[in-house]
Amino acid sequence: MDGDKNAYRLLYERYSKAMYNTALRIVNQVPDAEDVLQEAFTDAFGQIHQFQQRSSFGTWLKQIVIYKSITLLKKRKVKWVEMEVADEKATDEYEDDNTGYTVELVRKAIKELPDGYRTVLTLYLVEGYDQEEIAEILGLAHSTVRTQYIRGKDKLLQLLKKKEVYERGS
Repeated sequence: MDGDKNAYRLLYERYSKAMYNTALRIVNQVPDAEDVLQEAFTDAFGQIHQFQQRSSFGTWLKQIVIYKSITLLKKRKVKWVEMEVADEKATDEYEDDNTGYTVELVRKAIKELPDGYRTVLTLYLVEGYDQEEIAEILGLAHSTVRTQYIRGKDKLLQLLKKKEVYERGS
């Protein structure tokens, strides 16, 4: 039994910071991220017998953290924007104008996005999921995820431009 406790402690020490950061990027509030982290580890340790080593423990745990984070957002009643006719002309393509935004500036701007946009952009840009995977994770239509992504990206660029102007003026 003490061996299990030590193993659990070592797993927690190894993965807790990364999993906390993943949760925080999605839920955007420290108390919520802390709750997600605690629930994710509790579930993982309670279901460790189900871990089949098809992936690393960290990957398996991250999936639990992401699902817990999304469940929390759904409890907040995040509004997902459905694709409208006007959005059918929108594309994923955009010009890379090498704006040179700092990581800190982008991080701050992402935190200001509405939950739906922030979640989709975080899963896509930071966590590396494709839009089909995000649709499955969130239980949404691919068109809804695509709309969230396009609108979220546009909103993020608007926020970055405003922040850039503000920082130059300071």
